[in-house]
Amino acid sequence: MSRIDVRKTYKLYIGGQFPRSESGRSYVVNDAKGRLLANAAQASRKDARDAVVAARAAFGGWSGKTAYNRAQVVYRIAEVLEGRREQFEAELRAAEGITPARARSYVDAAIDRLVWYAGWADKITQVVGNANPVAGPYFNLSTPEPSGVIAVVAPRGPLLGLVSVVAPLIVTGNTVVVIASQDNPLTAITLGEVMATSDLPGGVVNVLTGSQSEIAPWLASHMDVNGIDLTGLAGDSAQAAALEESAADNLKRVLRPAATEPDWTLEPGIERMTTFLETKTVWHPIGV
Repeated sequence: MSRIDVRKTYKLYIGGQFPRSESGRSYVVNDAKGRLLANAAQASRKDARDAVVAARAAFGGWSGKTAYNRAQVVYRIAEVLEGRREQFEAELRAAEGITPARARSYVDAAIDRLVWYAGWADKITQVVGNANPVAGPYFNLSTPEPSGVIAVVAPRGPLLGLVSVVAPLIVTGNTVVVIASQDNPLTAITLGEVMATSDLPGGVVNVLTGSQSEIAPWLASHMDVNGIDLTGLAGDSAQAAALEESAADNLKRVLRPAATEPDWTLEPGIERMTTFLETKTVWHPIGV
């Protein structure tokens, strides 16, 4: 018997829920051959504000978890992604027109990247924190702490690039508002579905789809956003400079984009974790 396909509705991911844009807008997402693939929600300024509110509400609980617990949650994201690999491979093939083997390699790399960052969650403090030598009867200890709510202009890479910018932020205790790739947003929302079923508290990661040039200025100037990652603006120095200027109003930390998008298949290093960490130094007298 013939049946009607149950077509997927791609929505936003805010505060652990999947709302449509409050504006009611959507836009067409085409596949690699220019054919209609899906309609995605087009986020508005109000959606961006809602995402920041959700991220701020989640920050205290998420940053207060032990590093080991955050590692468990991020590892769980990798487990659930592994179980849904066929869906991600199909979406990558449709969006980018790549071969099944290459799609499989991208999904493998995204899973491995999550596991890699999960392993760093309870080690980064040991690597970048330290006991400082001082001239006096005191302990002087420096330890990293998360900055807070971080906005991310996601790279074009629909899955591996997205995982590579989000994972280092959440393992270190930050919460995230990410503007997905405008041309390739579908895997970002599917990744949100994975996160929603992976013990990740609602609001830790929030995904907006739509126009990066429309939403990013509001996040850059938002006074409750503590940092902004402009990786997705690689090659667009003019827009990146304008957003960095807006970010200066409340002294946001800014990760500037490179001239070209990074090769996400390379080992990432720890820079993306340390960029959005603050250092707290504590003095304590040495007892007799």
